[in-house]
Amino acid sequence: MFGPFERVIAGRYLRARRGERFVSVIAIFSLVGIALGVATLIIVMAVMNGFQADLMDRILGLNGDLSIYGSGRTISHYEEVTDRVRKVPGVISATPLVEGQVLLSAGSFNSGGVVHGMTKQGLLDLKGVSSSLVAGSLDDFEGDDAVAVGVTLASRAGLSIGSRITLISPEGAATAFGTVPRVRAYHIVAIFDAGVNDYNASYVFLPMHAAQVYFQMPDKVTQIQVMVQDAQNVRPVTMRIINAVGDPGLRVLDWTNANNALFGAVQVEQNVMFLILTLIILVAAFNVISSLIMMVKDKTGDIAVLRTIGASRGAIMRIFLMCGASVGVTGTVAGTVLGVVFCMNIERIRQALQSLTGTNLFNPEVYYLTHLPAKLVWGQVGEVIAMALTLSLLATLYPSWRAARTDPVEALRHE
Repeated sequence: MFGPFERVIAGRYLRARRGERFVSVIAIFSLVGIALGVATLIIVMAVMNGFQADLMDRILGLNGDLSIYGSGRTISHYEEVTDRVRKVPGVISATPLVEGQVLLSAGSFNSGGVVHGMTKQGLLDLKGVSSSLVAGSLDDFEGDDAVAVGVTLASRAGLSIGSRITLISPEGAATAFGTVPRVRAYHIVAIFDAGVNDYNASYVFLPMHAAQVYFQMPDKVTQIQVMVQDAQNVRPVTMRIINAVGDPGLRVLDWTNANNALFGAVQVEQNVMFLILTLIILVAAFNVISSLIMMVKDKTGDIAVLRTIGASRGAIMRIFLMCGASVGVTGTVAGTVLGVVFCMNIERIRQALQSLTGTNLFNPEVYYLTHLPAKLVWGQVGEVIAMALTLSLLATLYPSWRAARTDPVEALRHE
């Protein structure tokens, strides 16, 4: 498409000579603008992808991909239901549990919390907890006097392995003086770091029998958590579970219903950020237009000479297309490299900036996660590159067309 003649002339025009520095400076700013726009868009999209993936993995890893609830508060025949669910194709595990809200108390520390009562094997299957222990062991997670707590709760309450934490439930026994809250102390056998601040700060785990005794639910559970092989394609498994259970008194609720608003909001935010940051590349493309127009005005005499010695209008247009495309391609390549390298080292960069500034740049209490995630989706990176190259190429069309339309007679008349 571009012959040796066009490449040589375009290369000379891109190398600024004395008296032409201003046009070159504008071209450099255009290149930097495109590079920063591409890098910013890649970084932001990677962070949004990482945030969505981490949020989904951790929330689903702790809450299950779907849950089965009774028509009332409890499920009495949960063992039979659990056995049926485990036989459904696509199901990895099914864990019955007892859930209840309590007040957590340890010394002067008091805070609301959520109790999950499950068997030792059920907690081992919950990889978000069992694979992230920071102290203690789940070998002792049995009996009526054991509890596992999150690392944030342990830090705030000054708890360690062997410490005792008191659970207070408002649903106590009715007496002549009113309802007396249930109060029971348990000793801590394990401390976990689930990677989600809310879980680390407010969730505690009791053995199944201990939770049934505490909440006065003998031989009953509040729900059955189910993990499936493909969480993204959970709906077919949900329908198979409904058919396998065959009990109209049970409700099956998967994550697309329970957390659809949260993940939908993240997706909308991702799309909006993509559109907003695209404007950065668009502004840089306008800079390419301005720099090329100035170059065409500056090279009017050269264009006239080239036309008189036989250069066609197409050759002139290709020369300036190459000038503009070189800026766009170089800026896109530089921005892609910068964005990819930044994403691959984003957590190290955050830690370094925190050390330099002495401030917390990613507060887990605000952002829900304990680290800054980034997930590169190469398809999206390709879309960003294609968009940047397309905008850069479109930006060169009008100035190149104007250059090709230059009348050599009129141009040389004023020289």
